[in-house]
Amino acid sequence: MKTGDVLIYSCVIIGAGIGLTMDYLFPGVLIGLGAGYLLKYVWSGERKNKDT
Repeated sequence: MKTGDVLIYSCVIIGAGIGLTMDYLFPGVLIGLGAGYLLKYVWSGERKNKDT
């Protein structure tokens, strides 16, 4: 399992936990999923540098 995938899964679980505490499980999971993909994108270095 790749580290980027672990990052996405952990964000989904954290989002689900926060969603359960506020009685909105599914929106919490979706927010966690989106945050996980954003963090994976930022930390993986897949971005292209437009300055060079």
